[in-house]
Amino acid sequence: MNLHLHATMRRVAAMVLRHTYLMRKSWIRIIETAYWPTMNMIMWGFIAQYFATTSSVIAQVPGMLVTALLLWEVLFRGQLGFALAFLEELYARNLGHLFVSPLRPYELVISMIVVSFIRTAIGVGAAIILAYVLYATSIFDLGFLLLAFFVNLLVTGWAVGLMVAALIMRYGLAAENLAWGLIFVAAPISGVYYPIGTLPEWLQHVAWALPTSHVFEGMRAVLTGGTFMWDGLLHAVWLNIVYMAMGIALFLLSFRAARIRGTLLQVGE
Repeated sequence: MNLHLHATMRRVAAMVLRHTYLMRKSWIRIIETAYWPTMNMIMWGFIAQYFATTSSVIAQVPGMLVTALLLWEVLFRGQLGFALAFLEELYARNLGHLFVSPLRPYELVISMIVVSFIRTAIGVGAAIILAYVLYATSIFDLGFLLLAFFVNLLVTGWAVGLMVAALIMRYGLAAENLAWGLIFVAAPISGVYYPIGTLPEWLQHVAWALPTSHVFEGMRAVLTGGTFMWDGLLHAVWLNIVYMAMGIALFLLSFRAARIRGTLLQVGE
């Protein structure tokens, strides 16, 4: 009995050590351990602070929250759709084979953008229908501005998706979880569910450097006051151009480095 227990403990210890060593050698896994609890605490802390200091918009809260959630899904699904299209090539060990063909890197990027758009349209479209049926909230109340918000959030998602794909190409599937979690770094400082003014002053400067902040502030201005912040939209457009250029440059640099190292065939391992 004691020998059996001792053998069991040794096997358990070996498995624990295996995963401990994996964590020690991967900073991404260590960060992920604390990531979601931290994000949830920050997000809901700011939401509680906003509601505690605001009474004039309480009647509009349900509609604002549902609309904000739907727009957030555009951003999240746009980024995730892009990253998943890239990950599926890695899972199939197909990335190296693709570039044996005449396919160019920019053609791969364009194809993943199209796939991301299709995934986003399907996923968010279903959510929009349910929001109307269950909560009598229509995102189309935003009118033609919905298109401006939709396009800006989608482009932001693609820019982040390009950066995620570049990091996965550099670090392999150890960075896979970035596809699910990286975009949520922007959630607490994008003013998705509360105004940017709720944030500490020093953090507001960081928030205004994100196109998402201008989009969600614009959404709230339309829903609460019927006004539209044209300057905010222009800021979002220019920031998206910058971030999209950064994402493309990072992806192409990572691809070039992987090709020079000869790791395109092994990047999925």
